[in-house]
Amino acid sequence: MNKNPTKNAGTMSVEIETLIAARKTAESAVAEMDEGPLKVAAFETILRKLLDAPSQPDRLTERRPSQSSGDRRTAKSSASGTTSRITGLVEEGYFGQQRSLAEIQGALAERGWHYDQNFLSTPVTRLVRRRVLRRTQASEGTKKVWKYSVY
Repeated sequence: MNKNPTKNAGTMSVEIETLIAARKTAESAVAEMDEGPLKVAAFETILRKLLDAPSQPDRLTERRPSQSSGDRRTAKSSASGTTSRITGLVEEGYFGQQRSLAEIQGALAERGWHYDQNFLSTPVTRLVRRRVLRRTQASEGTKKVWKYSVY
């Protein structure tokens, strides 16, 4: 039995405040969903995750932007998405000569990252727009294809 009832009451009020904050966060997360079993299940899942998470008061309060979107882009990250993997090929010097999407696909596959060409075109185009890569149209037999290289 606890000999200090005031300390126990203080802990209980903190727990109640945490529960209330978690409930409000979960409610706001599902507020725009249609009423029904899916909304209930989503609410329960979100609430459970919030309550099971290690003590992180930031997650239970409303989100405040911590940095502008420009800051996020300049921050060094250990991204492992398609674009960063293609950027890794650039850094390795792979684009010293012109490469087609099929060749890029093959180079990524050799490194264990298997992508359909349709999923490579968007990240490669974004790198072209950022001027990391340049593209030129070339003929392969009777087909015209885009070839990518560094500037």
